[in-house]
Amino acid sequence: MRPRRPLALAATAIAASALTSLGPTHATAAADPGTRACAADKRGDFPIDTRIDDGPATYHPGDAPRHFSLDLTNTTATRCADLHPVLVLVDKTRKLTPKRIALEFRDGGRWRPVTVERTARDENIGVFDGFPGFSVGAGDKVTVDVRLAFADGTGPDDVVATAALVRRKDDDGDWVGESGDYPFSIEEAAGPTLADELARTGPRALLGLGVAAGTLLLAGTTLVVGARRLRVGGR
Repeated sequence: MRPRRPLALAATAIAASALTSLGPTHATAAADPGTRACAADKRGDFPIDTRIDDGPATYHPGDAPRHFSLDLTNTTATRCADLHPVLVLVDKTRKLTPKRIALEFRDGGRWRPVTVERTARDENIGVFDGFPGFSVGAGDKVTVDVRLAFADGTGPDDVVATAALVRRKDDDGDWVGESGDYPFSIEEAAGPTLADELARTGPRALLGLGVAAGTLLLAGTTLVVGARRLRVGGR
């Protein structure tokens, strides 16, 4: 059986606690007996293959959110519903706090904010709640769009993100999936380049540079002509 890492255990405990406050179980999922079969197989493997994909390697504080995806693939012969991802962020300096993290996921046509909590081990954990949960048919895959940003003033850091997946079951939760690590860095934004300035100011900047260059060229030509006249007059 796949060993359960301490980080994922902590995430599962917090997720299970959060899921108890979501209200009644989704009626459609509760009425489908097949969803109760969504569990680890005889080998102990997770029924949902979970993967973080297309994540950027670098984030800059104060920038617009950057996107990545969370792929949920059902490896069983039954539908799995009431699935709630849990994102765990562990930073090297242990200085990253929830107030500096902006995390959202797409549920259908809307973006839902994720409340991030800090554990006693200085991990930042966000439970994707406030909705009935994702549903993945037998052998199917669901891709969840996620966007992440860090507040202006966040210090440089190295972060590892991991996604756990919890299936709500009455007032508890079953751990049904876990992703690999997604490492990234938080870096200070570099100063504006000439290309950035031209992109910001547009063609007028180019016109201004052309006028300035033309003026300097004309002034240089005038000085050369004047110097020649002086030399001729002095002979």
